[in-house]
Amino acid sequence: MPLKTNLDEPPVLNLTSMLDVMFLLVIFFMAGTKFTEMERNIALRVPQVSDAKALSAAPQKKVVSVYQDGQIALDRQNVSLAELTARLAAARRQYRDLGVLVRGDASGTFQRVAEVLNACKQAGIAELAISVRTGKQQR
Repeated sequence: MPLKTNLDEPPVLNLTSMLDVMFLLVIFFMAGTKFTEMERNIALRVPQVSDAKALSAAPQKKVVSVYQDGQIALDRQNVSLAELTARLAAARRQYRDLGVLVRGDASGTFQRVAEVLNACKQAGIAELAISVRTGKQQR
């Protein structure tokens, strides 16, 4: 078996491309800080206001419960389908992006849940959610 008689050169790191990238980053950040400094030097007095808050807080989602016997409750108050549509439409007029969470009993019929979803659609509600329990959660 022949033996190796000459020594190989150790590998050399070529840092040229890394130095190029670092140089470009330095130039970018130097130019960026120069622009923000120029913005501060604009002779403009902006108006001052007191500590302002939102006009009104966004309301929480309305909760519609559909029980096993077909009874419907909006925020824990029993309502009919027509009342549900009217109340949701009135609430949507006050807040356009109102959301509704529909909670149906697992052993109830889906037909009643579908009627509730249709009532929400008729009221103009775009943000609908259905509450479910994942398989990991057991009673």
